[in-house]
Amino acid sequence: MIDVASQQLHHLQDKKVLKSYLISTAAKGVGEKKGSEQTPRGQHIIRAKIGANYPKKAVFVGRRFTGEIYSPELALMHPNRDWILSRILWLSGLELGKNRLQDCDTMQRYIYIHGCPDEKITGTPASHGCIRMHNDDIIELFDLIPPKTPVLIQG
Repeated sequence: MIDVASQQLHHLQDKKVLKSYLISTAAKGVGEKKGSEQTPRGQHIIRAKIGANYPKKAVFVGRRFTGEIYSPELALMHPNRDWILSRILWLSGLELGKNRLQDCDTMQRYIYIHGCPDEKITGTPASHGCIRMHNDDIIELFDLIPPKTPVLIQG
């Protein structure tokens, strides 16, 4: 469960919180419209898991490992890059007309739960729509949950 108000992701099992993680959702708030750069609300599933066995801080562009490992020096070389690091949990909406199909499709918007530079996770909204996590946290979560895990985004 992703709680936009508290900027936390809660890993639940049988409605019990196993662990909570600090996250960063969209700087532009919540919304489902394509091109909005907002975090979509509602019921989702993990449609795909990308990045198993890659190193911590592995850099992904277009869901492909670039061969780079994030560092402050690399960040200086690419100041405008939206860093997607370590692992990707690609979300797919389940609610027709809200976050699935038409002009609001979460998967077609490429909305992920993913790692980013750790210093960018401050518990404040800052992403372009995705849910950003610390690298150790996304690796831990990635290893714990299977594809098709339900994800509720509340905001």
